[in-house]
Amino acid sequence: MSAVEDRLAELGLSVPEVVPPVAAYVPAVRQGNLVFTSGQLPMAGGSMAATGKVGEGAGLVAPDVAKELAQACALNAIAAVKALIGDLDQVARVVKVVGFVASHPDFTGQPGVVNGASELLGKAFGEAGVHARSAVGVAALPLDAPVEVEIIVALD
Repeated sequence: MSAVEDRLAELGLSVPEVVPPVAAYVPAVRQGNLVFTSGQLPMAGGSMAATGKVGEGAGLVAPDVAKELAQACALNAIAAVKALIGDLDQVARVVKVVGFVASHPDFTGQPGVVNGASELLGKAFGEAGVHARSAVGVAALPLDAPVEVEIIVALD
């Protein structure tokens, strides 16, 4: 097991199986020393952990729940990287994170939601997990997911 997986285990987490693609793409691609993941949804055990728009109020996914879902997306992105390269200790740095939040029109807390992914990557990879990031509000995501996260990592 890698040091990254050891740190995840300390958090009570483990790297899941890679989520199978739902369309014409692959979970991750390597180009040179970079690995680009496809957007990862908050899938757990083969199903979407939650669906809907993020915001405050009845019928919406609460921001704190969406933050946990962003963590699940990041864990799925880690799984995609591991499936491609084998050993997560080859990751020299998480370079970039892009988080998409299916947002109610009044919701502007996208950065706080995507912090779920960023904080997990920081805990898993330590200093190498510090990254550039975008947090974007969108009208809808595939399968009515509340959050989607993609990452780019550099390898040793």
